[in-house]
Amino acid sequence: MKQVSIDRIAGDFSNYMKIAENDNIVITRDGKPIGILMGWEDSEDWWEELLLRDPKFQDRIARSRQSLREGKTKTIEEIRAKYEI
Repeated sequence: MKQVSIDRIAGDFSNYMKIAENDNIVITRDGKPIGILMGWEDSEDWWEELLLRDPKFQDRIARSRQSLREGKTKTIEEIRAKYEI
C-alpha cells in the first residue's frame, strides 16, 4: 500500500485514481494518514463498500453475531430441512 501526500495527489488525481484501481493509497498530511484512496474494478465493489458502511447494516450484523453467541441460530442444514430445499 502506497503512502502519498495530499498535495501530490491533488496535483495528479487522475493518475492516482488509476493506481488506486489496483492498490489502495494512504493519503497523508504532514506525514500523518488522513484518508485512503480506493478504486473499484466494477460497480459491485462500490455497492459492497456502501453496504458495509451503512449503520443499519452494521447494527444487523452486530445483532446476528449476538444471536450466534447466544446459540439462537439455525444451521443451513436445519433451514434446508425446514423448507425442503
